[in-house]
Amino acid sequence: MKSSQKTQVLHYPRLDTVLMVEDFIRKHSGEYTKTALWQKLPKRVMYQTFSLIISYLDDSAKISIDKEGKIGWTYDPQLVKKFLARGVVAR
Repeated sequence: MKSSQKTQVLHYPRLDTVLMVEDFIRKHSGEYTKTALWQKLPKRVMYQTFSLIISYLDDSAKISIDKEGKIGWTYDPQLVKKFLARGVVAR
């Protein structure tokens, strides 16, 4: 989480919730803004919890948010494995 975000977290997300959000973003990459994506999720999630997941995914470079506010999936595990095999990325 970014150091500028020092709010008290009332509810941390469960792993299945994080995976659900990741999967939804992967399937609908670049289609929705943060609020629209939250409203379209298959299961209800508290907005604060959802925001924490989005912050985590953004900080870990799995997603990006464009200038229109749409969220896109950017993580490519095959590419990461390729760079690790070549010794390009530090572990």
